[in-house]
Amino acid sequence: MHLRHQLHRSLFAAIFSTTVTLLLGVSAASASAETIRIAIGTQDTTINCATGGLLIRELKLLEKYLPHDGKYKDVQYDIQWKNFTSGAPLTNEMVAGKLDLGAMADFPGSFNGAAFQKAGKRSIFISVLSGSTTGSGNGIVVPKASSVQSLSELKGKTISVPFASTAHGMLLRAIKEQGWDAEKDVNIITQAPEVAGSALQSNKIDAHADFVPFAELFPHRGFARKIFDGSQANAPTLHGSLVDADYARKYPEIVVAYLRAAIEADRLFTAEPEKYSELIEKVTGIEAEINYLYHGPLGLQTRDFTWKPEYRQAVKTSIDTLKAMKRTETDLDANTFIVDDYIRTAFKQSGLDYDAHLKNYAKSPLTAKDTLTGKAITDPKRIGEIWVQGEPLVRHYAALETALAEASKLEKAGKKLRTVYAQDRESGLKLLAADAWFVQSKNEINAFLLKSSAEAWAKKNHGKLLDFTAAKAASAV
Repeated sequence: MHLRHQLHRSLFAAIFSTTVTLLLGVSAASASAETIRIAIGTQDTTINCATGGLLIRELKLLEKYLPHDGKYKDVQYDIQWKNFTSGAPLTNEMVAGKLDLGAMADFPGSFNGAAFQKAGKRSIFISVLSGSTTGSGNGIVVPKASSVQSLSELKGKTISVPFASTAHGMLLRAIKEQGWDAEKDVNIITQAPEVAGSALQSNKIDAHADFVPFAELFPHRGFARKIFDGSQANAPTLHGSLVDADYARKYPEIVVAYLRAAIEADRLFTAEPEKYSELIEKVTGIEAEINYLYHGPLGLQTRDFTWKPEYRQAVKTSIDTLKAMKRTETDLDANTFIVDDYIRTAFKQSGLDYDAHLKNYAKSPLTAKDTLTGKAITDPKRIGEIWVQGEPLVRHYAALETALAEASKLEKAGKKLRTVYAQDRESGLKLLAADAWFVQSKNEINAFLLKSSAEAWAKKNHGKLLDFTAAKAASAV
């Protein structure tokens, strides 16, 4: 009996031990098979966010960098993408816990931080994606047939703008520099870009201020003219990436993986700007010519992931302006809201020197040869470029008058031009030549965004003021 009892006990212990082992195994398998959500809010039509959203999604770059070792061994990733037309609804879903990361501009980004803080939570601004330290990208347009040529002529007029946007901040700053009272000297109304487009075409507004890419997109589509660039107000602007701070604290490796994917998207765009400008058009409907205008060589904006002092100031200014506009009462500290730890780690893991990039203020470089001579272009100040319909690559010319003459020849030969680009002689801004002003003086032709600038140059250099058609004709002689 004693022996039988011992056998029963041994058998029970063995069964119990096996059962516990199996249960622990199931528990371990369950833990290792954890599913981690990565929910990202994008703004596809706000093409400044392309490297932080659209390109990562379309090229499946995030999957390339997600961790699969250590605590992430055997985890499943649930990658969710949701597209928005502006930052406000994206912020609402982030605060509600439906999104983990999002991309937006300085103003809506600051509102994001304030909204999180009001809800007893915290979001952090982890990276710039693209921007301009001088403010280019935001702009003001008027109806195509309007006689208005500058902001100074809009006193007493109706100007629409998406409220609480980065363009709104630019507009308020520009009005202040005119010495005007924004409440009395102009009639500012709120309009989303899609509404403003129709209003411009029907002449229901005198002007519209907007962010990337609408100040160039509307003129390119033929129903508006750009009369003011954000750089004239010297108000730095940026679009960047934000993340729920709790999520970043829990999954820092995932946040770094996202930023590495963004860096990879930037590298690809730099290498083949036309190709990826076409991809953005395919997804958004925004013409590749505009995408290239912004993000191609010498573009209106620079894809830049570093927190330059000007970008930090842009966030601080947006916080102060939102409070002045009574859009928020929260005291958000830009110094703690901006966190560069994750992007620095992403740079290091990508083999890049963050501090070297931080000091670099150069535009996306043009490394090209003159289409006619085959010689390397060394001075970008007076270049001209042509994108011919049916050609995959943009043609580059060392001299603007050469590009204009070639444009004329191509059209006479029956070729269709997608667009012609010029560089503003004074500011260096990349321009859509069809809407620029030109001055012919001595043996050269120079381009300008503003008619007043062109007139001043013509007077100083004894030149002749020309529009695009006249400039092509003059170059073809």
